[in-house]
Amino acid sequence: MDIPVLHRLALNESPYPPLPSVREAMQRAVAQAHRYPQFHPDDLTERIATWCRVTSDRVVVGSGSVGVALQLLQAVVQPGDTLVHGWRAFDAYPLLATMAGAHPVAVPLSPDGHQDLDAMLEALDHRTRVVVLCNPHNPTGSLVTADALSAFLRQVPRHVTVLLDEAYVEFARHADLPDTPALLAAHPNLLVLRTFSKAYGLAALRVGYGLGSPDLVERIRRQQLPFGINAVATAAVKASLRAESELRLRVDTIVAERERLRHELLGLGWRVHPSHTNSLWLAAPDPIDEGAAALTDAGVQARHYPGEGIRLTIGNRSANDTVLTALAGLRALQSASRV
Repeated sequence: MDIPVLHRLALNESPYPPLPSVREAMQRAVAQAHRYPQFHPDDLTERIATWCRVTSDRVVVGSGSVGVALQLLQAVVQPGDTLVHGWRAFDAYPLLATMAGAHPVAVPLSPDGHQDLDAMLEALDHRTRVVVLCNPHNPTGSLVTADALSAFLRQVPRHVTVLLDEAYVEFARHADLPDTPALLAAHPNLLVLRTFSKAYGLAALRVGYGLGSPDLVERIRRQQLPFGINAVATAAVKASLRAESELRLRVDTIVAERERLRHELLGLGWRVHPSHTNSLWLAAPDPIDEGAAALTDAGVQARHYPGEGIRLTIGNRSANDTVLTALAGLRALQSASRV
């Protein structure tokens, strides 16, 4: 018999639905669903630019951050070019490379789950057009610090575009976070990706944006799908920006739950590295395959990479307590079997 899923912790979604004010804005937009949205999302671009304190010619909006990433690849990649990325990473990177006619080059992570910046630099050659950094990293939650990122960017050839995926940056609390505006000013070959799917809880509406130099942004905008951002999504993003202080409290709650869950898992004997995202990474040689089975039996849907690890999205307190009960039970069974 199939076990019902009680807690969806596999896709790094927010455990919270949109705020009431955001839902009201969406409902008002639904009443005009018979009307087309803007041909290009100019109003939303202006609003995001004001919020980010940059000029609008430095902002490109797309269908989630993954949509902006695809637009970038379509703008800069020719068939036979390569895209360098760490691996394991967000599953879309190699898929997007293939869609754009590029060959994905996967560089293994370091044993502690960090992107190996030296090895990624060594993988760059005359065929490389894009190198992707995910910071904070998905799925391990690791962070490239400000100095390390600056040193990396200084060594990337100017013919290579750096795609800096910051989909989880709102959950990072490290004292040495990169200074994104300063990096953008210094590196015209840099595009920073952000999304409203994670911290802002709008995953189903598919809105992301990129920040870059005017020249790079203009090239990416040429790949923009007409009428590609719907009016409901636009209304939801604008309302979310107005409610940013409320949403920040939600993010703080998720971060606090992340730290509580990690502390409890460490107490159970799981080796869990610090995370800077809205998830935790449980890695081999811990019993991750058995852990995944225990979570499934408890009705928890997590992201399982057989033989490698488990990515656990931080849910609400009830979901996180269910995770702890399931993984504590597994440890207890293993201890009893060794007696």
